[in-house]
Amino acid sequence: MTLDKTVRSAREAVADIPDGASLAVGGFGLSGNPIQLIEALLEQGASGLSIVSNNCGVDGWGLGILLGAGRIAKMTSSYVGENKEFARQYLEGELEVELVPQGTLAEKLRAGGAGIPAFFTRSGVGTQVAEGGLPMKYNPDGTVAKASLPKDIRTFDLGGAGEQQYALEESIVTDFALVHAAVGDRHGNLVFNKATRQFAPPAAMAGRVCIAQVERLVEPGEIDPDQVHLPGVYVHRVVEVGPDIEKRIEKRTVRTAGTTRKDA
Repeated sequence: MTLDKTVRSAREAVADIPDGASLAVGGFGLSGNPIQLIEALLEQGASGLSIVSNNCGVDGWGLGILLGAGRIAKMTSSYVGENKEFARQYLEGELEVELVPQGTLAEKLRAGGAGIPAFFTRSGVGTQVAEGGLPMKYNPDGTVAKASLPKDIRTFDLGGAGEQQYALEESIVTDFALVHAAVGDRHGNLVFNKATRQFAPPAAMAGRVCIAQVERLVEPGEIDPDQVHLPGVYVHRVVEVGPDIEKRIEKRTVRTAGTTRKDA
């Protein structure tokens, strides 16, 4: 593989993503959504996608545009509460949904990228997350077509804290990963900004082919090695999208000028 991993456009970057592909997609809420890559994938036309991401965007933005076009067959997420179309598709049996605790989801992605096939965690023990039975897909009549399976439970005494139960979680590896970074170089080394660091690095690690859109492309050596959040070994394609892209948030909360936080 050439060390220069840049491609000319988002369209070129996602051109080979096929129908039925699995994708890990960065973003925390709407922060750090790789929207140019998502829009290019919408235009490209791939369907039947299985997507792993913290959430599915909102109606008409982020992953919500792929969802609204009927391109997503399955979502693996932690939070899905801001998308009405998501709720409709799930409840009417059009969409399969696997809900995973947020920290567990991040670790499933990171572990997959690190070559760790599974791990034990306390998260979800004593709930349907571990015991099974969470509806993953409904029939059109509202009955459950597919439910989650129970997980393997083991008892460990970690650090002399006494015996506690842990659930086995299998790691996640996907065909592709789509992420957004503030800065990247031609070798694929990436720097993320604030909340974008929550899920973008583990999502990038989990993809067999990682595609990164960057606001600013620099030459190799311009990023201080100590400032690199994700090394280029995990990144296969880089496309510069510029700093003037639209960035959204789910909800804007403000207070009247002159009021205190207590009064607002």
